[in-house]
Amino acid sequence: MFCLKLNIKTMKQTLYILSLLLFFGCKTEKKASEIIKQNEFAIIIHGGAGTILKKNLTPEKEAAYKAKLEEAIRIGHTILKNGGTSGDAVVKTIQVMEESPLFNAGKGAVFTNDETNELDASFMDGKTLNAGAVAGVKDIKSPIEAARTVMTDSEHVMLSGKGASIFAKEKGLEIVDPSYFYTERRFKSLQRIKDKEKTELDHDEDKKVAFYDADIKNAKFGTVGCVALDKNGNISAGTSTGGMTNKRWGRIGDSPIIGSGTYANNLTCGVSSTGWGEYFIRAQVAYDISAQMEYQHKSLKEATKDVIQNKLTKLGGTGGVVALDKNGNMSFEFNTAGMYRASMNDKGTLIVKIYKD
Repeated sequence: MFCLKLNIKTMKQTLYILSLLLFFGCKTEKKASEIIKQNEFAIIIHGGAGTILKKNLTPEKEAAYKAKLEEAIRIGHTILKNGGTSGDAVVKTIQVMEESPLFNAGKGAVFTNDETNELDASFMDGKTLNAGAVAGVKDIKSPIEAARTVMTDSEHVMLSGKGASIFAKEKGLEIVDPSYFYTERRFKSLQRIKDKEKTELDHDEDKKVAFYDADIKNAKFGTVGCVALDKNGNISAGTSTGGMTNKRWGRIGDSPIIGSGTYANNLTCGVSSTGWGEYFIRAQVAYDISAQMEYQHKSLKEATKDVIQNKLTKLGGTGGVVALDKNGNMSFEFNTAGMYRASMNDKGTLIVKIYKD
């Protein structure tokens, strides 16, 4: 009788354990089934974030920004649609914006206190975690191409100034006279700012340039960036900028800093940042988003929202990010009045926006 009772008790315990395993197994299976590939390939871009208000943009200027954003993203989307790499898509897309005076990158770069243009850019490959960057360059036509070449053709991650230019020449990249980057509007903005003996932060007019004339305050141009996911599941990210108007002493912001301005990891996501660089460096914004996804198992939206709306905001930083995860989910997140931005998925759905709402 004792043995019978023991066997019945053991059987009950076994059945209980099996039911628990079955229950949690179903839960796990369900959770796994919910991780759906949203897009086979996708691309997302930004052209800067800041005090961008509809009342400050003429209909013509608004149309010009939207047209250039669409032109840029369609270049990258076509590459991805035809089976090209995310790296090629990122570089070619950013080059369109680098060649436009609308943005603070390449041709439209702002001026330093010395009345020169000093350009920064970075690129990262999510498959290998390899990366490249250039900082403070003055004669490389496409800083984003130079950044990627540093990654592919050197043992280094970041090159700066003259050394970066020598490297670019040796690798056959296009070198231009520094006057190529000159735009009258940018130069005039610098002169007015120098008259005030103040520093304009390209991404934060509210705090730093409210006292400037309307032309400076309302002319919001910005850092450019792109993240792409290709058909092979590889993520690449890149960022390019002219930095801060009236900057001195070789100041470098977040754009060429891996983990701050740019980050990509096939296990999680790709990120490109735009904003007040000093804060993005201190917060390691781009990497933090990836880390929250990897270690805290947050979704892309949860991670970008926490980093931008919580951590960055508490530090006093302003700006935003565009991000794209391994399943093709996309996120625009910013704590400013607006951000020039666009996205396209594998279905060809195009979104182009400027203002917050």
